[in-house]
Amino acid sequence: MLDILCVGDAVIDIFLKIEKDNPHFDLDKEKNKLLISFGEKINVEKYILDVGGNAANTAVGLARLGLNTGLLAEIGTDEFSQKIINKFREEKVGSDLIIRSETEKTSFSVGINYNGERTLFVEHVTRDHNFNLENINTKLIYLTSLGKNWEKAYSETLSFARKNNIKLAFNPGTLQIENRNKLVTEVIENTDYLFINKEEAELILYGKELGVNLHDGNENIIKKLLFGIKSLGAKNVIITDTKNGSFIYGENNRMYKFGIISVEVVEKTGAGDGYAAGFLAAINNNLSMQEAMLWGTVNSSSVITQIGAQKGLMFKKEMEEKLKNLYNRKIEELT
Repeated sequence: MLDILCVGDAVIDIFLKIEKDNPHFDLDKEKNKLLISFGEKINVEKYILDVGGNAANTAVGLARLGLNTGLLAEIGTDEFSQKIINKFREEKVGSDLIIRSETEKTSFSVGINYNGERTLFVEHVTRDHNFNLENINTKLIYLTSLGKNWEKAYSETLSFARKNNIKLAFNPGTLQIENRNKLVTEVIENTDYLFINKEEAELILYGKELGVNLHDGNENIIKKLLFGIKSLGAKNVIITDTKNGSFIYGENNRMYKFGIISVEVVEKTGAGDGYAAGFLAAINNNLSMQEAMLWGTVNSSSVITQIGAQKGLMFKKEMEEKLKNLYNRKIEELT
């Protein structure tokens, strides 16, 4: 039996690391615009090519923390798809459920890492997502972002979880949050652990079209978001908020906050996936929600010290060693 089955995308990530003093790059902080010399040949400090995608990142993170983890995803049959398969075998992630399409290539994302932040260019190859869950035996399903034609896969995953009384964790992607249709609402209603960031919580509750501007770092706002999202039916709501840490509204109707661990930030891709992997690994080990916040925070803080979404994901021994110095850190209850 699997501990956790991750359902979502597996892609190839390429990251280009740009030196801060590169004369061809500049940053307009006021407009939040990255400026690049047009029509120039630009040297990069280095590049990193690795496997990515929310489901893939979380599956690798869970496997490194000792869980029996499988991945249900659709990829191509080109040489990059084989790299994806090889990576999962290396990481001991079950890849026998991965569908290999003869007609479509591997999806790519390219990230520019400059001045401590990344800018991503993402291609989602349109796929059918004809996932077959019938013979799968798992304790929990982690459902996350998919590209176009995601509705069928979401509906079948939800139906399978309900039918077999399997716990469901959910991390919706951009397409799902912007859509916010009946199916997304139904998945949230049936979710045991909902993982979203603050901006995503705002979009789910208020919608981008309303132009709601919620002040960063205001705990009253966070509490309203936690209450609002939990009222949609999720048993446990986990909201991450970058420098302000993470917040939980649990099925015991208590809210908790845990701050960040200060590290040198190299690149932030995969921070949320690392948090989810750490959190769910702790839950699988029958630890409390507060302890799960610690695991999630430790894993996420390790991810952002490396370029790419997977290099910094912690192994179980590393996690246990790090946690020895953190259990005195205060987890604050919000009232």
